[in-house]
Amino acid sequence: MTKNKIQQITASAPGKLMLSVGYAVVHGRPTIVTAVDQRLYATVMKNGIDVFHLDAPDLGLSAYTKTISELGTKDLPKAVRFIEILYKNFLEKHPQKEGIIVTTSSDFSSSYGFGSSSAVTVAFAKALTTLYKVKLSNKELFELCYKAVLDVQGVGSGFDLAAAIWGGTLYFVSPARIVKKIKAEQLPIVIAYSGAKADTPTLIRIVNNMLEEDSEYINKVFDGIGKLADDFVESAEKFDWKKVGKIFNQSQEYIRNLKVSNNKIEELIVAANNAGAYGSTASGAAGGDCVLTIVNEKNRQKVEKAMKNVGGKIIKVNLNAPGVRLEKK
Repeated sequence: MTKNKIQQITASAPGKLMLSVGYAVVHGRPTIVTAVDQRLYATVMKNGIDVFHLDAPDLGLSAYTKTISELGTKDLPKAVRFIEILYKNFLEKHPQKEGIIVTTSSDFSSSYGFGSSSAVTVAFAKALTTLYKVKLSNKELFELCYKAVLDVQGVGSGFDLAAAIWGGTLYFVSPARIVKKIKAEQLPIVIAYSGAKADTPTLIRIVNNMLEEDSEYINKVFDGIGKLADDFVESAEKFDWKKVGKIFNQSQEYIRNLKVSNNKIEELIVAANNAGAYGSTASGAAGGDCVLTIVNEKNRQKVEKAMKNVGGKIIKVNLNAPGVRLEKK
């Protein structure tokens, strides 16, 4: 009986929060990303037939089924595309006659820009490789996930995958050429959701068009953003929060230079800084999602109230969360 017992493996990976502007990392500059303590879970088990089955209600998809031979063909729903292509790539190296059942669940809303698609991809990859006893280092796990991302969308820096795999707060240069954990455990940050999800593909097109029209200027902006990542490491490890606040303010200036801010983000930033924050910036792609504010702990409540008063939703998450891990049954 023990030999035939159905085995299932569950893994979880954290969401991420980008602590700097997102665009420069695609063009080789460093960035700062931290793992947040809301996690996404993936459970994988063999099903004895040549069918891939996915239930991901948290991602808006249930009872999705394909035969193994159909993997990667036809239209791929957004919720499944990274998982399906990763599974297809895995089977090319490790052929199997029977398929799997995958179920996912989440601690957090996908609305906040915390990287749910990357987290579920990493959690799935960890559960899948563990189920088949394929041992991978963090770097090898990154390469497996990153290939799936590139196969699906053609481009990507992988910083969100790195946060999900390594956890903590990372200094990252794509594609995982440098992944260095930094000490930012006590970061006194307020996170406010702007009320709208960033339209990242459109924002990327805006920046890419500017890069084509004036590459010299935009590359100088990218260089400046990369320099801020270096400055962040030095300042955060010295607990110099006033300096980190100035870095955030400069980050927001670069966002304005790239023309990817919006009125709601600016309203939240003005409210926070007027309430005594050290500095504020939009996260990642800007144009929506979250505003990050560095505060003196004594006036945290004042800053939070000011941001709420202009429509911000304060998001309570802890940073520096552990990376991907196996979960006990």
